[in-house]
Formats: sequence, structure tokens, C-alpha cells
Amino acid sequence: MSEAVNDAQPDKAVGYDMRWHWLPQSLLGRLSLVMVFGVLLTQLVGSAIWTTQQRAKAEIEATTAAQYLAHSASSAIRFFRSLPPSYRTVLIQQFREMGGTRFFVQTNTAPVPITEIEPQALAQAVAAKVSNTLKTDLPQYPEFKVAFAWPDQLMTSVDGTRISDLPESWVQHILLIKPEPAPVLVIQTELEPGNWLYLAALMPNPYFLKGSDPLSFDRLVLQGLSLAAVLLLSIMVVRWITRPLAALSDAAAAFGKGEPVPDLPEDGSREFINTARAFAAMRQRIQSYLEDRERLFISISHDLRTPITRLKLRSELLDDDVLRGEFEEDLDDLDMMVKGALQCVKDTDIHENPTEVRLDLLIRRLVRSAHLAKHDVRFEESGISVVGKPLALKRAIGNLLDNALYYGEKAEISVQTLDGKVVITVRDHGPGVPEDALPSLFDPYVRLVHGRSQNETGLGLGLGIARSVIEAHGGSLMLENHPEGGLNAIITLPQ
Repeated sequence: MSEAVNDAQPDKAVGYDMRWHWLPQSLLGRLSLVMVFGVLLTQLVGSAIWTTQQRAKAEIEATTAAQYLAHSASSAIRFFRSLPPSYRTVLIQQFREMGGTRFFVQTNTAPVPITEIEPQALAQAVAAKVSNTLKTDLPQYPEFKVAFAWPDQLMTSVDGTRISDLPESWVQHILLIKPEPAPVLVIQTELEPGNWLYLAALMPNPYFLKGSDPLSFDRLVLQGLSLAAVLLLSIMVVRWITRPLAALSDAAAAFGKGEPVPDLPEDGSREFINTARAFAAMRQRIQSYLEDRERLFISISHDLRTPITRLKLRSELLDDDVLRGEFEEDLDDLDMMVKGALQCVKDTDIHENPTEVRLDLLIRRLVRSAHLAKHDVRFEESGISVVGKPLALKRAIGNLLDNALYYGEKAEISVQTLDGKVVITVRDHGPGVPEDALPSLFDPYVRLVHGRSQNETGLGLGLGIARSVIEAHGGSLMLENHPEGGLNAIITLPQ
């Protein structure tokens, strides 16, 4: 009788894999998702490779520069150690006034505490390279203190004097303090007990740490702009590709419902043009087949009824009653088969234009006819409408109602919306159907023992006709036994 409803089942396609329920359902959405994922993956992999290469290159360049700077520091340390302690202060003051030196030099009585920059692999590698080079050049020195510090936090003496407290002329040609400070390399070593030499300098590339950052703002903006441009172009191309496919899908759906189908434009890609032409040719062949089928069955109706009638008349002339009865029985079967075949073609090929159908009005007429025939039918109005062919829907629902009244004595009809679909349920109160026999009920001429005993004149075509009509409307029909007895026939239609 009708289609079984499980609350969630009407919308599930056959073979639908719930593992991929998160994917967009449209081709445009899926292609866009693939393009986005592909571009992001490409940029991530490319950025990772580029970052690895840049870091390796930056480390080589920085350590080479650090070695060169360390050799200069070694020469400066040798020079200051060769001077008398009293003369060092005078020479340092002259360096500050004259300018042009590579290092900011200071002497202290103890090592100055340094607030180091946040730990970074490249800075640590450079500091280690400087320290090792100094130890190699000056093996007689017991200790070197090497560290990087930011200028605003850098102290130059044990009394707490900072770089910012010194005259600008002392440091403006040596260190970068503004507008964008650069990390300062500080080297401290003990020349004699109680005399520490303090050297501060910039790396040859002052901003070497910033150049090794793959997530810098400039790079992120550049990658974001390139990603946006690629995605925009990708979505435009995908829409250009999928728009003809959407038109083809609409045309196929309209043709399947028997609605007028405009000719598809033969433009776009070569594949789509070939598909559009193939669809047009297929539509013409199917239309021609349907017209030929209609003419064929009209001819059968005309050609077979006359000889069947003539044979029935001739059988009356037979003297043998037994033989005459067998002839008449065979002719009745043949006449019923012809009528059934014609009815099947006629009922599933009703030529109507789709319109808005008020289901309450349509079903109420069927119920009124059943009440006039003294049948017990219950129906509650719902106010729901669908777009379809009125006569075809009336015939499909009428077949289900007739089956319910023939085999179940009384029937109940309900209409509701469920998950964006219209669900029409026709329930009888009969004995139900064995579960293994449910799929075969839609086959032509299939009738169960209970059905034959209740309706001897039936042909077993009603359910098949009803399902064909419902499927032509883009819906489905399913049967299931009701938990409280009887059979449920459930129609699911697009809203």
C-alpha cells in the first residue's frame, strides 16, 4: 500500500554514506571545498619547504657573519689588553668623541647583568658561534659572556646605566635604538682581575632574526592575498562549469515529471555540449517510444477486442458444455489481461500540467465516495498543498485507499510535513503482509492469498500504478506492517 516511514528515512538516498554527511551536497560546494583545501595544502607545504630552506640559509649567513664579528672582537680584546689600564679609559673616551668604531666599548669592575632577548634558535646558534670563535682565537682567556639584548633593556655598567641614558652621539653610529631597535650582541671578558671589558655591537644584518620568521605580518598578508585571488578565480571557474550542469539537472527532473522541457543551450565546454546533445537525443527517443507505446496499446485494444468477442460468440456454438466452459474461461482470462495492460498504460501516463493541489480537498472527495459505499474511513484535514498532477495523484491515493478498504475493512489517512517533505500515510486494519512478501507487492499481477479471497476481480496492478505515479512526481512509495496490525502505505512527496 504505501511507503513505510521511519522519521529519518524519507530524505536518505540509497547508498548514502553517513561518514561524509559534512560534505556540501552541491557540486559547486564540493569543487569549491576541494579547491580551497588544495590551495591551502599547497601553500602550507610550499611555506614549510620555503621556511626550511630560509632557516638553513639564514643560519649559514648568520653564523658566518658571527664568526667575522667574533674575529673583530678578538682583535679589539687583544688591543685593549695590550694597553695600560689607566690609558684604556682615555682611549675609549676618544673613540666615543671621534665615532666610527664598530663596537661600543666600556670597562667595568665586574660583569654587567644582561637581560637577554626571548630564546630563539638562530640567536642561540649565533651566540654559540661567537663564543666558540673567541675561545679559539683567545684560548688564554678564562671566560666569555655572550648574549643578545634589546637596546631599551641594555645596561652598560654595573651602576645601572642604560644605553638610553648615554649621549646619543656615543651610540648613534654603532647601535640601532630608534625608530626600530635591533638586537645588540654583548661580549664581556675579564682582562685582569677586577677589570672587565664590555663590547656591544650589531650583527652585519641587524634584523637577521626577523628575516627568519616565516609567519611575519608581510608574508601572511602576501599569502592571504594570493589565497583570496586563487579562491575567487577558482569559485568563478567552478560556477561557470557547474551552471550548465544545474540546467541539465533541472531539465532531466522536468522531463521525468512530464513537464515541458526547454532546449538546453549548446554553449560552454565541449563535454557539456556533447552531454546536452546526448540528452536531447535521448529525450526525443524516449518521447517517440512513449508515443509508439500509446499507439501500440490503442491498436491492441482495437485489434484484440474484436477477435475475443468473435471467439466468445463462436464458443456458444459448441455442444460440449465442458469444452465450452474451458473456452469461455480462457477467453475471460485473455480479456482481463488485455484490460489490465491497457489500464496500466492509461493510469501511469496521464497527461496533465502540474498545478497546486490541495490535498485536503482531493482526499476528502475520495473519503466521501468511500462513505457513500458504507466504508469506514478516517481523515483529518491538514491544510497542506503540493505541486503535482491532480488526476494522477487522485488515482494513486485512490488505489491505496481501495486496497485498504478491500483488505482491511477500514482505513485511516493522515497528511503531515516531515523534514521538508509531505508524507501521506494510508493505514488499513487488516491482517498485514508477511515481511518477505512486501517487495513483491509492486509487481504486476502479484496477489496474495488473502487478497484473492477478498477481491476476486482485482488484477494486482494498483500498487504498481500508484508507485509509478508517485515516482513521476519525484516522490516515493513504501510499504510496512503497522506495529498494531494492518499495513501502512506511505507516500513521500516534495513540498
